[in-house]
Amino acid sequence: MEAPKSLIDKINAQFTTSLHFASPLPSSRTTEFDLVRGVLQILQGFSSSLFYWDRIRQRYRPKDGLYVTHLSQTSLCMVLDQFVYSATCLKLVEITVGKMQERSPPPTLRAFAQSVSAWLAKLRDIASKEEVKMTGTTPTILGLASSLTSLCSGAEYLLQIVHGAIPKDYIEGGTRVSSAEMAVHILNRLYEKLNDACLVQGGEEDSYRMLLYIFVGCLLPYIEVLDSWIFEGILDDPFEEMFFYANKAIAIDEAEFWEKSYLLRSTQHKKLNMAHVTLKKIPVSSKTKGQNERDLMVCPLFLKDIAKEIISAGKSLQLIQHVPITSSSALVSRHDDTKRCMTQLSLSEIFCLSLTALIGHGDHMSQFFWQNDKIVSASESCVGTSCSEKIWYKFLVDGLPAKRECVNVNGENEISLEPVVTSFCPENPTITVCQKLLQANTGEWNTLNLSNNYILPPLNDEELRKAIFDGTTSNGTNYASGFPFGDSEIVHSRHGIKVVEALFPFPTVLPSFKEDLLISELLPFQKNSTLVSKVLSWIQTVEPKSTPLPVVILRECLTFYIKKQVDNIGSQILSKLLRDWKLMDELGVLRDVYLLGSGDLLQHFLVVVFKKLDKGESWDDDFELNTVLQESIRNSADGTLLSSPDSLVVSLTKMDVQQTSTSSSFVASSPRKARAQTSGINDLDSLKFTYKVSWPLELIANAEALNKYNQVMNFLLRVKRAKFVLDKARRWMWKERGTTTVNRKHRWLVEQKLLHFVDAFHQYVMDRVYHSAWSELCEGMAAAGSLDEVIQVHEAYLLSIQRQCFVVPDKLWALIASRINSILGLALDLYSVQQTLSSGGTVAAIKARCHKEVDRIDKQFDDCMAFLLRVLSFKLNVGQFPHLADLVTRINYNNFYMSDTGNLITAPASDSVKFKLAKTVSV
Repeated sequence: MEAPKSLIDKINAQFTTSLHFASPLPSSRTTEFDLVRGVLQILQGFSSSLFYWDRIRQRYRPKDGLYVTHLSQTSLCMVLDQFVYSATCLKLVEITVGKMQERSPPPTLRAFAQSVSAWLAKLRDIASKEEVKMTGTTPTILGLASSLTSLCSGAEYLLQIVHGAIPKDYIEGGTRVSSAEMAVHILNRLYEKLNDACLVQGGEEDSYRMLLYIFVGCLLPYIEVLDSWIFEGILDDPFEEMFFYANKAIAIDEAEFWEKSYLLRSTQHKKLNMAHVTLKKIPVSSKTKGQNERDLMVCPLFLKDIAKEIISAGKSLQLIQHVPITSSSALVSRHDDTKRCMTQLSLSEIFCLSLTALIGHGDHMSQFFWQNDKIVSASESCVGTSCSEKIWYKFLVDGLPAKRECVNVNGENEISLEPVVTSFCPENPTITVCQKLLQANTGEWNTLNLSNNYILPPLNDEELRKAIFDGTTSNGTNYASGFPFGDSEIVHSRHGIKVVEALFPFPTVLPSFKEDLLISELLPFQKNSTLVSKVLSWIQTVEPKSTPLPVVILRECLTFYIKKQVDNIGSQILSKLLRDWKLMDELGVLRDVYLLGSGDLLQHFLVVVFKKLDKGESWDDDFELNTVLQESIRNSADGTLLSSPDSLVVSLTKMDVQQTSTSSSFVASSPRKARAQTSGINDLDSLKFTYKVSWPLELIANAEALNKYNQVMNFLLRVKRAKFVLDKARRWMWKERGTTTVNRKHRWLVEQKLLHFVDAFHQYVMDRVYHSAWSELCEGMAAAGSLDEVIQVHEAYLLSIQRQCFVVPDKLWALIASRINSILGLALDLYSVQQTLSSGGTVAAIKARCHKEVDRIDKQFDDCMAFLLRVLSFKLNVGQFPHLADLVTRINYNNFYMSDTGNLITAPASDSVKFKLAKTVSV
């Protein structure tokens, strides 16, 4: 027992560390051999008589007073500290991994724990091998320090990786984080660390290999979910780790499927804050004001750029698979388009093979798997290559035969009654493990087959049978000949034995024992396949030819194939949209209805409504309006455009603002005329036409798009109504051609000016909105590559026709639209004046007021024209909007209102000017 410390010892301890004045105890003395063995034991995670694990301080500690005779205490501590620290790092990694595995972690976290455990075992295996080498040698502690350099540096780096990827608060259970947030945090952290480690060279590639191994292992669960999503349209994510999730409240046959069926997971924090984590779920199409949507996604850094394309690809596959098929040829084409060929490798296998080729030989596998603008099967990709000595080629060739065997066995219609030894036998996994042994000893199959042991051996009863049957037969009992069955029973029995043998061959085979056998070795070619396991094992031992950046690895080995598959799905959905689902035909119907392209379809309906407005009759009955609409469709030559007459329905909506006439200030002579004059140019805005778009095309022409179509249609109806009343007023004025007064000529001139503007504007609308915008839409559809791009092209088309009809929510465009509406309203005012004069305007007072009203209309028209021409010519950059230049050319035909220099020729009219202009108009 040690004596208690004296006062001098305590004072001296402040200046000399671990240096005792008293003689050391003999029991604390050890040999260097035992010291080396103790160090190797703690590096393997065990305690020994010389070192123990301090649970309180969470570190390895040497025994108190430990010394060797040939080393000073200070030198011994300096040598042991590096080993104790490394052993402590490995032990802390082991404890952290154990805590993660106790909590039933989600796939990415579980993969991280397994990858770290595998590398931990690799590092400890170095110490185990060193301990084996001690036999018959005289190891030294300094020599051990030299041989375990990689282990010590790897232990510290491994602990840094674990602490960086998994915060301590989460391990202790103090913070709850979603699986998606944790998975993204782990992958992003490893991605960033790998980005730093790839620049390290000069014998320190172990850290790069370690990070690459762990990163690939953690990425595989993510890739497996992506594989099922972009190749099958199935979101197989029970732990909710992906950056998007399914909104189960939205069915696939609903109009909101494309926008709201699969939503992005988002967070308010760009980095994972374990103390305050706020998760939100937002639609794919929504954005948060003031923030970048890409920063809000809970998505790995290397997938953010293609996140929406990935989501769209899976939704497109679901649409293709869900839409009913009417013809057998379409069914076959769908099957060929969406089914993954079983001879193809999975996405995780392609990723691992491409990674092997890239870091092992600098090869790019994309040139083998992507040929002639399509993904070829794995068997086709290795034909004619000169890479037989490369490791990735060996991995590929080793996997392909078993893949083909699986296809042959499962794909044949006829049952083979011969025993087949394949690389994958789900009925008897032991055959999977013993396949090499069976293939090497085919001569022993007869002793293992069920048919040779199913029937009892023959009996040696010839003498007995001779005695019983008086020597009439000398053959003994042989069960193989079918005794005691008839011929049919014999055939049936033999066939049944062969069938059982084919389904369950070699039932007596037992595999040899193998320690630490991976499930992927037992059941290969699943998602966690043998090929992936081989590649991971290869990464642990390979000396990489290069250390490429992680962005290069993921671009060449993963995102390249994802993008190609996304493009492939995009071409499939476009083919369905344009050929099978007749998208352009449906958009053509919307064009003919809402852009008034079919003048005959709604002609009768509009004439009836216009007459009701002129007479001041009530027209707010939805049933009556729809009756007139259906009659108009049935009597139209273009009625066949609609699938059924009732697919187009009209309704009246309540107006928020009371529409009043902006024109007449005079009082009519009769109540009927007063009712007619209360009708304004905006009255038709309450009409809303609803067209039933067939599914799935309503994903493109949804309710919001139909509202935009209605806005454009309401504007076009104003133009059509103005043209209608001006044509009617012209017929009344033509009856007065016998009298030629200055006032009448002035009224004719104003009517001609209004009619010229309305006709020019109507022609502009038909050319720019109906024809030019449609041509741009067709070009955009031809260049689109996915359903998202089709929706964008259609939205751009809607914005274009809205802009050209001045119904976009913009202040300047609204100001221009107000002047155009004013001019269209002036057409109604002039019609009211002409109606008053034609039906009883002989009273001098009424005629005078009508003439004054015509003067007001003329002046207001000139003011509006001056404003429009100034704004359209100078205030806007007509180079950006060529349709505005076309509009200016049409309404300012032959520079009637404005010269080339921009000077207004027609100023606000005076009496003399009116008289001069009136002379230019022929009666």
